[in-house]
Amino acid sequence: MAMKDGNLLAAGVAAGLAAICCAAPVVVAAIGAVGLTAWLAEVGNVLVPALILCVGLIGFGLYRKQRRER
Repeated sequence: MAMKDGNLLAAGVAAGLAAICCAAPVVVAAIGAVGLTAWLAEVGNVLVPALILCVGLIGFGLYRKQRRER
């Protein structure tokens, strides 16, 4: 059963958000354990671009899929 493009986009965005939300606390704990807590102020600046990159890659994949089907 094939997944519709809208469902694929929604699933990809949800997966990207879940990955970022689940990975952030692990990264914070690991860096805090190593003693690099001063670097943690910059971690928040990485999460939004990572989400934008994830959504962009999903969009690119959908574009290539539609182009291949024509």
